[in-house]
Amino acid sequence: MKPTARPRFEPLRSKDDCRNRSVAWSQNGICLRRSSAGLPERSRQSMDGPTSTISLPPKRIGLLAGSGQFPFMFAEAARAQGLQVVCVGVAGMASPELANVCYSYAEGPLAQIGTGIRLFKRAHVDQVVMAGKIEKTVLFQNWLFFRLLPDWRTIKMWLRHIRDRKDDTILLAVIREFERDHIYFHSALDYCPELLVKHGFLTRRRPTESQWKDIRFGWDLAKEMGRLDIGQSVAVNDMAVLAVEAIEGTDRCIQRAGELCRRGGFTVIKVAKPQQDMRFDVPTIGVQTIKSLHEAGGRVLAIEAGKTIVLEQAEVVEAADRLGIAMVAVNAEELTLSAAA
Repeated sequence: MKPTARPRFEPLRSKDDCRNRSVAWSQNGICLRRSSAGLPERSRQSMDGPTSTISLPPKRIGLLAGSGQFPFMFAEAARAQGLQVVCVGVAGMASPELANVCYSYAEGPLAQIGTGIRLFKRAHVDQVVMAGKIEKTVLFQNWLFFRLLPDWRTIKMWLRHIRDRKDDTILLAVIREFERDHIYFHSALDYCPELLVKHGFLTRRRPTESQWKDIRFGWDLAKEMGRLDIGQSVAVNDMAVLAVEAIEGTDRCIQRAGELCRRGGFTVIKVAKPQQDMRFDVPTIGVQTIKSLHEAGGRVLAIEAGKTIVLEQAEVVEAADRLGIAMVAVNAEELTLSAAA
């Protein structure tokens, strides 16, 4: 019995050959055929056999990562959607463990924007998200220049565009610098919208009538602090401001409120800025926020529904219930939930 002859495969030689077979011609002499999803598939046409197709690699998304759990949760969500996550972590802040959940991982110094751009370009990435916390306090260390060792591109960006050191000013300047190399930022929440808290009571315990007054009182103050790009949180008690979040972050703001209100029982309100850009610096809480509030003597945490990230929400709610803290997600328009509802 004669063995079956292997089919002979030859590349199509001209654009006309491609047109005759209803496929498209590529510059490297290989035909490209459109898949039903609109993405090209490589195809080599057999002269006396069936068409062989090779799917293109999965789409890549870049991740510029800071500290915390948010980068991990984004990476896992993106992978579940079939994306390859190319991660560039901020050295000294991002966790090297991200290498376990990302397609590739590299680190770049905080003040070397050119390094981050080169790493993404080498990986053929032009769509990027930010996730994780960047410790802004490093900008106020002694001998800042020698500690950060900025590259020339960062120095030029700083001199041209940084009129102040507000979060929005710095991060928008960074985004514009990446865009000069055709690398564009999107919101990480486009890929994991389930992290945004939904409206309503989150815990068994609910705010009392006096605590609702504090929530309403603190809401407008927190929004004004956000408009001024100072911070996202305020701590209040009996309609008096105890602490306002600045660059120290939410946990240390809560700690300061506890030091000033020894009897405890205060309320923390955390909101998005009126001009919030959802690509970066989105209000975020986690289990540590609840622990900090409990240790400081706080009793209520009010957050903005639809614009606040709650990391590991089941664990956060369980911790709040166990520690007797009331959590509620409210909207700017209503703030009229009844304490007896």
